[in-house]
Amino acid sequence: MKIRRMLATAVAAAVTTPVVLLSAGPAFAETPKPTQPATAQDEAPDGPEEDDFAEYEKLIEAVATAEAKLESLKAERKALVADLNAGNIDPAVKAEYEAAKLAYDGAKTARGAADTALTEAQADLDAVLADPNATAEAKAAAEQAVTAAKETAASALTAETDAKTRFDAAATARDDARVALARQISLLDPKIEAAEQELADAEAALEAYEGADCVEDRSVVSTLTGPKTITIGSSADFSLTVENTSDRDLDSVRSYLFAAHVPESWEDILDEEDPDFGQYFSIDWKSAANPKWTELDFEDEAIELGAIAKGGKADVTLRLTVDADAPAGEGISFTTAEYENGDGSCGISEQYAKASFDIVEPKGEPTPQPTAEPTQQPTATPSPSTSTPAPAPSSNGAAPQGGRGGELAETGSSDVLPQLGMAAGAALVLGAGAVFVARRRKADA
Repeated sequence: MKIRRMLATAVAAAVTTPVVLLSAGPAFAETPKPTQPATAQDEAPDGPEEDDFAEYEKLIEAVATAEAKLESLKAERKALVADLNAGNIDPAVKAEYEAAKLAYDGAKTARGAADTALTEAQADLDAVLADPNATAEAKAAAEQAVTAAKETAASALTAETDAKTRFDAAATARDDARVALARQISLLDPKIEAAEQELADAEAALEAYEGADCVEDRSVVSTLTGPKTITIGSSADFSLTVENTSDRDLDSVRSYLFAAHVPESWEDILDEEDPDFGQYFSIDWKSAANPKWTELDFEDEAIELGAIAKGGKADVTLRLTVDADAPAGEGISFTTAEYENGDGSCGISEQYAKASFDIVEPKGEPTPQPTAEPTQQPTATPSPSTSTPAPAPSSNGAAPQGGRGGELAETGSSDVLPQLGMAAGAALVLGAGAVFVARRRKADA
């Protein structure tokens, strides 16, 4: 898989996952892969590294799938618990329970009133019967009142009994619905446990494939500076410094460098099946150990710096050429580094540096003046260490332009490039991380 294809994947993921845009580390394994139809070009392996990436992507996808499954199950359980606590059951069952309870409460109240009326009527009759002066008509009226009160009380008792029967049935239906919710919750628990184990297994397989001996740390720290503007069809020089800030000598250090034209809109990326962000740039480099300009295929190669002693550094001069057919707009270049040691230990820098610039038309543009901007500098500043020369140098005599301070991406968003530029930058670094992991894995094999 070409690096440009990984960058397209990372950018597409950045569009749909805002968190990725703010990621300062090159942890490509944390980037969800967007769903896209496979093409014959994608499916046909180009060689051992292509096979490595295909397997690596499967492991990443397995982790993402397991995470999504676990999150879905947990969300389902949380929703069921909320329904249970809120009493969110079948609306018809809930409505019948509320109506039956209201009717039962009313029937109990009516029966109580009827019993009270019967008690009062019976007291009135007893008083009339005890009165020697009571007339026959008074006694008959009192007796009639008692008879009517008894009939009313009997009817109220029957209504209460019927209402209670209805209420008991409605309460049972409501309780059954709540029990069904609780049962659904309990059935999800073993599924969640299995999903957690599935995720743990997927993460373990991915970690094993990446190589547990490789780490993300700040053993190597990069600084990148360049010009404020580059004219279309011309070249400009950048300065790259890679420092060993660890507590030991590093046997083999290499730097990944990318240059990209920032698209004006995300649609410009998504409409292309295989966008080529670096199509308008070429890069040459040289150093004290490699004094001749050497062409860098930055989509497939790294700058080999060789060994860097503890506290040492390697300085590299970069010449970035903008093609004559490049559009005006915004550009970005940035870099990260990795190391390997003879004892098998290795790592990739969790820090990367970037330098943004404007791509301007050649006519009517003033010559840019050097404007230094502060950069985040590591504390160690020893002399440059010996670098390993790279083969096949190519000459490029273009003159450098004025300098501009590079920006360490982890310090915050750029004042020059908008959030879009940060997104493209994050995607490029993610691609760099993927390249490192695959090559590190290949070396281990």
